[in-house]
Amino acid sequence: MQLATVDGPLQTRELLRMLRRPPASVTEGGEPGMPESLLWNVFLELRRRGESQAAGYFISSLKALHRRRTLGAASLPMLDPNPTEHRLAEDPFLGELWRAYKKCIQNNRTGPAAQLLRDIEGQLTP
Repeated sequence: MQLATVDGPLQTRELLRMLRRPPASVTEGGEPGMPESLLWNVFLELRRRGESQAAGYFISSLKALHRRRTLGAASLPMLDPNPTEHRLAEDPFLGELWRAYKKCIQNNRTGPAAQLLRDIEGQLTP
């Protein structure tokens, strides 16, 4: 699934499903780029649409991907398809957290990335 298809013809229900269960082509490394980027773009689109469940599904999917990266269970892509996607966030602090998280993942620094993931979760949950 290309990142450009996130906004537009996909219904909210389909986007929520993508957050709950990312497509196998994304989680198994069949798509170019980091699977986290697809989740980020889906999350931002759902947030723009006012979907209240988006943050919870986004965090749980990110945690699952992070666990897989930490365990080395699958070779997930580390190429960042859009290094400026953090600017799409309405909250600049959340965008900077996201940028730092992706940088840690690219550098295979899962420990600091875990802390950033907790910070992102704290920023998204009241």
